[in-house]
Amino acid sequence: MSSAAAAKPKGAGPFSAFERMVAWRYLRARRKEAFISVIASISFAGIMLGVATLIIVMAVMNGFRAELLVRILGINGHLVMQPIDSPLEDYAAVAGRIAGVPGVKYAIPLVDGQTLASGNIGAGTGALVRGIRGEDLSRLELVANNIRQGSIVGFDDSEGVAIGTRMAENLGLVLGDTITLISPDGDVSPLGTTPRVKSYPIVAIYEIGMSEYDSSIIFMPLTEAQLYFNMENRAQALEIFVDNPDAVDALKGPVEEAAQRPVFLTDWRQRNHTFFSALEVERNVMFMILTLIVLVAALNIISGLVMLVKDKGADIAILRTMGATRASVMRIFLMTGAAIGGAGTIAGVILGIVVCLNVESIRQFFSWLSGTVLFNPELYFLSKLPAKMDPGETISVILMALVLSFLATLFPAWRAAKLDPVEALRYE
Repeated sequence: MSSAAAAKPKGAGPFSAFERMVAWRYLRARRKEAFISVIASISFAGIMLGVATLIIVMAVMNGFRAELLVRILGINGHLVMQPIDSPLEDYAAVAGRIAGVPGVKYAIPLVDGQTLASGNIGAGTGALVRGIRGEDLSRLELVANNIRQGSIVGFDDSEGVAIGTRMAENLGLVLGDTITLISPDGDVSPLGTTPRVKSYPIVAIYEIGMSEYDSSIIFMPLTEAQLYFNMENRAQALEIFVDNPDAVDALKGPVEEAAQRPVFLTDWRQRNHTFFSALEVERNVMFMILTLIVLVAALNIISGLVMLVKDKGADIAILRTMGATRASVMRIFLMTGAAIGGAGTIAGVILGIVVCLNVESIRQFFSWLSGTVLFNPELYFLSKLPAKMDPGETISVILMALVLSFLATLFPAWRAAKLDPVEALRYE
């Protein structure tokens, strides 16, 4: 049997057992090759951390957007209808007609206005008072299902208000206390308009989980709000909730017809366009920036393999003289680099999933460890750190990491295949 046949056993096709064995031997560095092993380990760690970071950050941003969307659309109408030319005095009849439009869940008449709220402690705080019927408040599941104290049963006849947990904490209020509301649009007197000051008992305390709402929105019975804001027997607007918020454009025409009067319609995308556009831009920019982590790790693979090729020059020459082809040598180093990239990607995905599933517990742990509030609800709107992994996005991250890892191995593998065995052995 010739030496060439010995070097290339039977069945040695693409990625043969012989090539896999040599690639595995190169991955297991000996004592004198410890430096190369360190570079391979750094490359592996870089790929792992890059992939994990991408998955975690994108999941948190997706979760942040999804949670904000649920809360914003859970308490604000998908369509807002405002009257034109004449006051909305027939709001009950208009709401009933609009609620009958296919695709519309319900229409809620509202009276709202800005006030200054004060309680038992501290200075007053700005608040948005929303006058709403009790039956409509019970339809807002985000509020009705998150009542922490009290009840909204009999809300219309209670002559009281429902406030958020953060407002209660800030003003030192508990269930049964009274909250004082001051509105600049009060009674007209010979001396001018005097602010309207009135106190209301607290009949319910809710917690939506969005700090901006929990600290600023006060729900008041519609009839009380009409009296307080000088809007007797009128509504300022109708908030319309639909089955599919993404299909509101198709419902604008039927809603206008059902209103049977001149109206002005705006949808949730128009009212929140700037906010959600900024989130989308930030999400895309973060993806591009964090991709650089994976790219740097891929460059580490190149440097590690180049040093490995230089260190194994004599071994490559011996393999070539024993009959190994250039393609076989190239495949050996392709497998070596791909193994680092593939293993790092798999480890990164596992790490990313574990962190995403426990992201809130991790946040609480680091908050306790540092003694500071990480992800402050007053700054980030939400009281908990959300994470929502998107399968398509995760697959894109995996493919990107694998492609970059594979591309990083091409040059060192090509360089190993082009090595002249005579020259390599001459300088040994």
